[in-house]
Parts: sequence; C-alpha cells; structure tokens
Amino acid sequence: MHELTVAAAGESGLLARIFPLLPQGRSTILGPGDDAALVAVPDGRAVISIDTQTQDQDFRLAWNSGYASTGRDVGWKCAAQNLSDINAMGAVPHTLFISLTLPPDTLVAWVEDFARGVRDAVHAFGADVAVAGGDLGRGREISVTATVLGDLGGRNPVLRSGAQPGDVVAVAGSPGRAAAGFALLESDVPHGSLGPAELALVGSQCRPVPPLAAGPAALDAGANAMMDLSDGLLKDAARLARASGCTLELDRDRLASFTRPLRAAADLLRKDEGGREQLVLEWAAAGGEDFALLSTFPGSTAVPDSFTVIGSVVPTAPGQDHDAVLRGGPGPTAWNATRGWDHFGAA
Repeated sequence: MHELTVAAAGESGLLARIFPLLPQGRSTILGPGDDAALVAVPDGRAVISIDTQTQDQDFRLAWNSGYASTGRDVGWKCAAQNLSDINAMGAVPHTLFISLTLPPDTLVAWVEDFARGVRDAVHAFGADVAVAGGDLGRGREISVTATVLGDLGGRNPVLRSGAQPGDVVAVAGSPGRAAAGFALLESDVPHGSLGPAELALVGSQCRPVPPLAAGPAALDAGANAMMDLSDGLLKDAARLARASGCTLELDRDRLASFTRPLRAAADLLRKDEGGREQLVLEWAAAGGEDFALLSTFPGSTAVPDSFTVIGSVVPTAPGQDHDAVLRGGPGPTAWNATRGWDHFGAA
C-alpha cells in the first residue's frame, strides 16, 4: 500500500492533518491559521525558552540495537525538554510553538505520530499547554525547534545565580536513566531481548518525564537557585555554581538512589564488577537528558518530598574556580564539570 509523504501531501494538507492532533489550552486566544498567534499572559510577564532537536545529533531514527525512534518519541521529547526549562524557573508552561524541518520523503504518518507524541506528553505531565502555531520547512534531515511560554503566577522566578553557602543541594527526578537508556540503544544488545527494567531505561531516553510539579513546589519552599538537568548533573551543577559564585559539593554516597535502577543496564554492558560500578556512577553524575530539576535550599528550609538532598553549597576556596565536585570515591579532580554533554564537544 502506498504511504503518503509530506511532499505528496503538501504544506496545507499536512497542516490539516496535524492541527487536530495537537493539544489545545486555555491561554490561546487565536491559534494556528493566521500569520501569528495571540495568547494570554496572565502574569503580565512571559517566561520564554527555545530548544532544538536535530536528527542524528539529538535523536536517531535507527539505533544500533535495532530500535527505531517513532514520531511519537520525538514529539514527546520535544514537549519534555521545553516544558522542563519553564519548570526550572518556577513557572507553569502554557503555550508551545513548534517548527518542523522535514525531508520531502518523510511519511505523513510519522508527522501525525509526532503530533500525538506532543499531545500525549502534555497530558501525561498534567500540563495545560496548547500548541498555538509554528512553521513547516524542507531540509535534508528532521529538525524540531520549539518555543515555550510560561506563567509565574505573580511570583518571582528562581534563577541559577541565587545559591548561597550553607544551602543544601537537591534533585527532583532521577539523573542517569536517560544516559543508561542511550547506552542500551547504542549497544549491540538487541532491543527485542531487553527485559522490563532495561526497557524502562530506554523509555527514559526516548520519552523522559520531567517533574513539572517540583518547580512550583521548590519556589514555594524558598529555593534560592534552580535549573534543569539536560547536560549532566556535574556539568549543570557547575553552571549553577559559576552563576552563583560558589562551589557545589555533591556526595557520591547520596547518589545511590539514582545509581541503583541503572544496574540492570550496566550488568548487560559490562562484565567486570568494577566497570559496572564506574558505569552507573558515570551515568548518574554525567549523563544528560533526564530533565530532572537541580535546586538549592537554605539549610534551615524543609526540602519538598519530591527532592533528594545530594550535597551542599560552600564558599569557593581562594585561588579555585567556582565549580561542582563529587566527593567520595574518585577524587574531585577526576569527577568535575569536564564530564557531561556538549553539543560542540567530542561525541
């Protein structure tokens, strides 16, 4: 049976198919169809973020393990990474704009599946978010760019620059799961042979679930600083440390709750016990794309239940750079912000 491509459907035909599949929300006054959208900004201030996913840089259609990313996977991840940025400011997301660049032989069914992925993610996260517009273009590879708007509800945003010595460092979410899933997808272990624990890790890479309720909860609890974890715990913690002019000391032993679920993947990929221990720590400390939430709270503050305390904020020693270091096990010079994801670094 002939499968319809985006070239055969044309721009208008493709839009007619995907608009009904995308989520609608209360903040949209005028949605897709005109030259621009009109959305309500209840707070009077708009929190705005933009992110791009590019084929073979941020996702693969075909993985070494035999898994094929679906349009739903890519649409879900588009929603997750963008809504996570708004969450990290303590705001509530309400509007998405999505631009799709597609090769002409892309199947319309893949694009429809992408739209369903965005919708399903928004619903799964419990968010009231509308796709109010965007753009379609032609290119050599699939690229997805989304802009998201959020509302602070009359409160002040939580910035990266507010951490203070004496704060505790805490994480909502489970760093390392997406990295373990990525390793399984890139491995020679056939996807069809994976068990439930390993498949759940693959799901964390393909369809991550950011803890959206944690951002407003952290703001209400008096968080001094906050950011989402997209490039790895150590690398992103170092960014927060530099912005705040301090040092974040992370406790390796307190990462145990994050490393424990990763052992199923490590058991498949590493034969020696020492190698497995190193691998799970690497995933938890340096793996990205979980879109967990990193926050610092005053030491006297009750940390919300959704957070796990993993360290503390200390003054930076004279002559040292503001940084994040992992204490315990390997020395702090071996475990620092040089690890983690960089779009322009080595693969």
